[in-house]
Amino acid sequence: MKMKTQRIPASTALACLFSALCCAGAYISIPLPISPVPLAITNLFTVLGGLLLGPVWGGFSSIIYLAIGALGFPVFSGGRGGLAHFAGPTGGYLAGYFFAAILAGLFSRKRGPVASVLGTILGFTSILALGTFGLKLITGISWERAIAVGVIPFLPGDAIKTVLASILAIRLGPFVDSLTGREHGRF
Repeated sequence: MKMKTQRIPASTALACLFSALCCAGAYISIPLPISPVPLAITNLFTVLGGLLLGPVWGGFSSIIYLAIGALGFPVFSGGRGGLAHFAGPTGGYLAGYFFAAILAGLFSRKRGPVASVLGTILGFTSILALGTFGLKLITGISWERAIAVGVIPFLPGDAIKTVLASILAIRLGPFVDSLTGREHGRF
């Protein structure tokens, strides 16, 4: 008797893949002496997930990543996990991942350099904005200080990640679309 196997839809598998990339990316982090927030490449995978998968599946991949970390698995920067990180100095940045994937995904309908760069910039900006707000709220520092330690140190790296994410989205977009059956102009 043959057992019937079920295939996992490509969008689901890709969302899980980007969640796994975010988990791995958290281990590639550099602590900064001037900031309680480390440099990490997790945000690159979050934004790229949005660009390639669209706002729904990109957002879903971020939710999976955040849920895994909230459950206590060591997938946040520096190999940490737990709900406490959402109430700490990096909590706003973590929340920003979800919005970054959605905002970047809104630009994914048109595969091209302008849409990819704009989506990436908007994604990274949302992470920095929510992160800085959370940093100020949690630590009680001034807005000037929050921007000095929560935005400025990350701009050079985010500029490099913007170029990288845009190039990857342009190159990989048609392949991902062929896997998911997604047409240009549709989520």
